[in-house]
This record gives sequence, structure tokens and C-alpha cells, in this order.
Amino acid sequence: MLEQSAQLGQRLARLRIARGIKQSDAALRAGLSRNTAYRIEHGDPGLALGQLLRYLNAIAPGSTLLDLLSESDPALAALAIREQSKRVRSLTPSQLSELDF
Repeated sequence: MLEQSAQLGQRLARLRIARGIKQSDAALRAGLSRNTAYRIEHGDPGLALGQLLRYLNAIAPGSTLLDLLSESDPALAALAIREQSKRVRSLTPSQLSELDF
């Protein structure tokens, strides 16, 4: 149960980040305290399901729990693409000399 709560919280946090919403703004929209939003995103199993659903609706209005679990939100796909396309810096000459192949 703890693992499932943590996974649900992580998915909510990832969705919030993908949509570019601050945690405090999502909490305000949901009518929750920022501390409760923090607890939701960190998988606190003692929270009511209604609080989780209100938080989800504040982040992605009209989304269902099934949408969250299936990660079908287009913002999540865009976030995954942004994460994959991070640039890699070239090594400096001193870093290259330290590698000593």
C-alpha cells in the first residue's frame, strides 16, 4: 500500500510539473493547504481519496484517476521529450586528460 501511495503521489507531482503549475497554486485551486499538497505528492497513505481527486482536478481539470495512472496526458509526453533532449557539454581539455584512456 505504501508503494502504491508513493507511486500515485509521484505521478501527480510529475503531471503538475509537466503542466507548469506550482505546488502552492495547485493546492490553492484544490482548496488544500500547501502541506497537504506536499503530503499528497510524497505518497502519504493517510490522506482521503477525495483530497487526491481534488488535487488532480486542480492540476488537470476533467482528468480521471485512470488518466493519471495510464499517464495519457499530452503534457507528460511533452515533458518526456524535453527530458530526453537535454544537451551534453563537451569535456574541457583538462577533463579529457584526466580520463587517460
